[in-house]
Formats: sequence, structure tokens, C-alpha cells
Amino acid sequence: MPFAVLALVFSAAAAAGSLYLSLGMGLKACPLCFYQRAFALGLVGVLAAGLLAFRGRAARVCPLGLPLAVGGVGVAGFHVYLGMTDWPRAGEGWYLACPAGVGGYGTAPQQSLAAFGLVLATLLAGAVREVRAAGAGGPAAVVGLLLGVGAAVGSVVGNPPFPDPKPAETGKPLDTCKPTLK
Repeated sequence: MPFAVLALVFSAAAAAGSLYLSLGMGLKACPLCFYQRAFALGLVGVLAAGLLAFRGRAARVCPLGLPLAVGGVGVAGFHVYLGMTDWPRAGEGWYLACPAGVGGYGTAPQQSLAAFGLVLATLLAGAVREVRAAGAGGPAAVVGLLLGVGAAVGSVVGNPPFPDPKPAETGKPLDTCKPTLK
């Protein structure tokens, strides 16, 4: 049970942080941000409902959250990748400039990647523990991981194209992610 509950706490923090960026800090979410928010909110729903349904065996909930956690890690990882200016994107003429996250610790996509990484690690630990304890459920965990990869790829490929990059604006902080010339 601790793994599923901990994953729910991390997911709720990620969802709350995402909403705070828009509602509390006045930032405008880009399409990649919306995908990440959807994965985080979906995780909260699946984990909360699962914990109520499987009170006696809460670890069974962990494989159910894997597709959403992997999808969130994938989209957040791609979002962070687009914001890189050095290797592996050193040859690109642009990058995706994103606003600072909650408290100014890294960018919003970097914070999202960290949160989804915590959720995924927690769910994987819970899923492994459940598979070992029950002697079953391994295929469900593998299918969950594969579905998550599919969700991440579909979200990245289906993302609308960004507008043409422009030179960085000086003097005012970013309020959304913007393609920026190097």
C-alpha cells in the first residue's frame, strides 16, 4: 500500500503544481504542457479510485498507473529535450524557451519530468513488489509500460507544430513556452 499511496501523493502534487502554474502564476500552458497535465490528472483519478477499490491489496493499483506515468515521463522528457541548447541539440538553430517553474527551481517542464520520474519509480517499485508477492501480474505491468510508451509517442507525434522561432525577448519574463532562435 505505501507505494500506491506515495504515487498518489506525488501525482496530486504534480497536478496541483501544473494548475498553480496557470491559475496562481498566470502562465499559459503550451500543448505539451496540456498533455502532461492530462497525464497527471489521469494518474490522480486512477490511483485514487484504485486505492478505494483495492483497499486490501493497494499494490494492485500500481500497474494500472504505469501507462499514465510512462506517458507523462515521455512527454515531459521530450519537452525538456526541446529546451536544450547544448548536446544533443547543439546543431539546431532554435530551442523551446519555457518559463520558470514553481519557486523558480528549473523550468516548468523540468519540474514536470522530475515529478513524473518520482511517480514512475514509485509505481514500478510497487508493481514489482506486487508481482513478487502475488506471483502474477507481470504481463499487466509490461502491457502498462508498452501502453505508456504508445501514449507518449502519440502525444509527441500528435502535438501541433510550433510557430516559427523568433529571437528571445528581453526585459519581460516568459509566460508560455516559445520557440526561440539561438
